[in-house]
Amino acid sequence: MTSSAPRRTVLAAALAAAAGAATPSAQAADASRGPAAGSTAPAAARTPDALARRSKSLVDYHAWTTAADWTTGHARGTVLAPGPRPGIRLARPAGTFAYKDPHTGRTASWEYATWTSPVHRLRVPATEVIASWNAHTPPGTWIAVELRGTYTDGSRTPWYVMGRWTSGDGDADIRRTSVDDQKDGKSSISTDTFAIDTPATGLRLTSYELRVTLYRKPGGTLTPTVWRLGAMGSDIPDRFEVPASAPGLVGRELTVPRYSQEIHKGQYPEYDNGGEAWCSPTSSQMIVEYWGRRPTQQQLSWVDPAYADPQVCHAARYTFDYQYEGCGNWPFNAAYAATYRDLQGLVTRLSSLTDIERLVHAGIPVITSQSFLKTELDGAGYGTAGHLMTVIGFTKTGDIIANDPASPDNAAVRRVYKRRQFENIWLRTKRKNADGKVVGGSGGVCYLYFPARPAAVQRRVLAELGIR
Repeated sequence: MTSSAPRRTVLAAALAAAAGAATPSAQAADASRGPAAGSTAPAAARTPDALARRSKSLVDYHAWTTAADWTTGHARGTVLAPGPRPGIRLARPAGTFAYKDPHTGRTASWEYATWTSPVHRLRVPATEVIASWNAHTPPGTWIAVELRGTYTDGSRTPWYVMGRWTSGDGDADIRRTSVDDQKDGKSSISTDTFAIDTPATGLRLTSYELRVTLYRKPGGTLTPTVWRLGAMGSDIPDRFEVPASAPGLVGRELTVPRYSQEIHKGQYPEYDNGGEAWCSPTSSQMIVEYWGRRPTQQQLSWVDPAYADPQVCHAARYTFDYQYEGCGNWPFNAAYAATYRDLQGLVTRLSSLTDIERLVHAGIPVITSQSFLKTELDGAGYGTAGHLMTVIGFTKTGDIIANDPASPDNAAVRRVYKRRQFENIWLRTKRKNADGKVVGGSGGVCYLYFPARPAAVQRRVLAELGIR
């Protein structure tokens, strides 16, 4: 994913080239651009092999989440919001800003305050960076997340907008949006992803800082609160094939609700042409409900009562990116999950199925992003230029148990996919489409949703994967 074009444009071109694929076209545009029981696995299976350990050095996820973290940044009008989930909130406006919403045409004035992180030096110089955040935005408030980095040649990027986000879409709200056409001749933003334009030159990003701006109506008292702000930097090499991992912590399946996106086909076409494009929010909603959260009846009152699983429609509406014109913006999905009580969400990359085994064994399902031809994943029955599904377990022999929303109905959502096929289509960065053209893959991108206060075993596994 090194194109400077918006991710939707790249995917549309890829899909057009893969004309023989059996997946609905809108679905492909949605995604690409994943209490513990005891284990009987041997101790050796719990230690990633040497290759997996080496691969981990290619990914650096870092976040600011604690009270101590928030005191390390530079605040202009923000203050610490104490409590069991510390964050920052707007206390004193640093100024006012007139914003013309490109999706409503309305111009409004907003008070704002900012928090800028310390410079984070990447453990591995990166070709890509994806930011994600968790925040509460009452009606009439919103946030903007920006990234500025330093290249290996010593120069700096501009401040890139990684997202303008609010949880709502009422009359008092802006429309949540990514920002196209951001570039400096060395790097660019493709929807939600910072990317070096030509990695073959050796240019990399060595460090970055994040800035979050909190907005509210002038004179108002409501304020956004930001609890998590982070980013994943990576330098995943171009690869059509990845080494196979050996099954380890297998034989466990989590009880995750099963929802089909396909039963929503044609519903609310204003949100990316309806349900056949909703793999990302459908997967997100499954995991939100796995953790025991769901929208209230009042929140769902706007959905046609004739529609099954109205919460899937709700997830599509509130993950929709008005610039991307789709529900597959990765950070917007993570932010949506974190609007539910005491849930956290983030976007990162994992190194192998060994990492997912450890998470599933600890009780944490993983939403993965992948693209493939129909012939590359036995049992799927379709091909796709990008699709999200949820890994919920492993068979005793190590094959994948997935909740795949690209299923004709809820009963058909649970699938078993061959381990080797699934691992390769998820982790590779290059593939050939139906016409033999080389196109991109996600390189192990996944969403992780988990409680604000995870169980001890969950906290340990997350920390071992560089997440806190």
